[in-house]
Amino acid sequence: MNPLPHIAARLFNTPLLIHRAKLDAILAVLGPRVGWPEAKSAAPVPAPRMPSVSRQSDIAVIPIHGTLVRRALGLEAASGLTSYQEIGNQIGRAITDPAVAGIVLDIDSPGGEAGGVFELAERIRAATHDKPVWAVANDQAFSAAYALAAASEEVFVTRTGGVGSIGVIAMHADQSRKDEQDGYRFTAIYAGSHKNDFSPHAPLTDEARAALQAEVDRLYGIFTESVAQHRGLTVEAVRDTQARLYFGGDAVAAGLADRVGTLRDAVAAMRAELDPPIHTNLPQPQEAPTMEHHDPDTAACEPVAADPTEPEETRIAAAVEAARADARAIADLCLLAGCPEKTAGFLAQGLTQEAVREALLEYRAKAPEIASHIDPQRTSPAASLDDNPVVAAARQRAAKEV
Repeated sequence: MNPLPHIAARLFNTPLLIHRAKLDAILAVLGPRVGWPEAKSAAPVPAPRMPSVSRQSDIAVIPIHGTLVRRALGLEAASGLTSYQEIGNQIGRAITDPAVAGIVLDIDSPGGEAGGVFELAERIRAATHDKPVWAVANDQAFSAAYALAAASEEVFVTRTGGVGSIGVIAMHADQSRKDEQDGYRFTAIYAGSHKNDFSPHAPLTDEARAALQAEVDRLYGIFTESVAQHRGLTVEAVRDTQARLYFGGDAVAAGLADRVGTLRDAVAAMRAELDPPIHTNLPQPQEAPTMEHHDPDTAACEPVAADPTEPEETRIAAAVEAARADARAIADLCLLAGCPEKTAGFLAQGLTQEAVREALLEYRAKAPEIASHIDPQRTSPAASLDDNPVVAAARQRAAKEV
């Protein structure tokens, strides 16, 4: 009797997105318990881990470790499984947490079940519209694990880490000869010609093999299309990998990763992108020069073409200094014209020095101190002597003396 039927159902006759070496290790360890022939030597299996979300500043680091399954059903601690359901829950909590500004997926997994992986990949891609989501192959992100990594915005891979294994595999165990040697003969009574397909107690029929191959091919198409869409590659380019593994810089060259770096590097890079440093080396404001030391007519205000080879900080500093020189020249023009109060208005209008000079000349021409409203063609009428009071008084006195 099979003591672990639920594990057997997940291993046999089911397409898996898992690295073949990991599958062989699982079968070597669990084989005797699920009806698989016992291997002479079994590959060591890491001790079970129970990873949890960690926080580095305001960045949530979500672990994706171990073999991936749709639902773990409480087997995480016993077998080192990680479920798509729990990963999705952790991402959902990070997205809704206002204290989290970004998410980094810490991936160390050979892959796992096909069921549920592409739905989770789409959920990861959707999460990138709310907050940045990056992934790190730390040290492996193979098969289903890479499907999740590819859905993120940036994929880091350590120097010894690997990505890829973009393929699908299914195993069938035919133990009919072993049953015969052990004295067992299993007889299946069923309705429906395909009901007994994939039974481990009978050889695989040609029709059952074709059906299983068709399902493997269908999932392979979904897998390659998902990676191509999320990584900006063609489906042909993804298929050309032929499920190979790519490590370190080779993964970047193949377009399956973006940078070589550790988990710490990824967190630091995201931190810098979320909060870029403020440049503090720009020129500080200087006192405006006195009239004895500045000639507005010789102010250097001609625009200088930016040199694309110069650092961005240098170009910004040059632009700021040019703007300040132009403002000082306009202020001096207003001061010379005797109307410094107009400086702010000219600067707000964004006028050039030449435009300011013309405006000031026009203003000075109309200024009260030099304006004249005397008409040289106009003459005043001559005053009459009869209207002069001095003449009138002299005439009266002369008349009295006569």
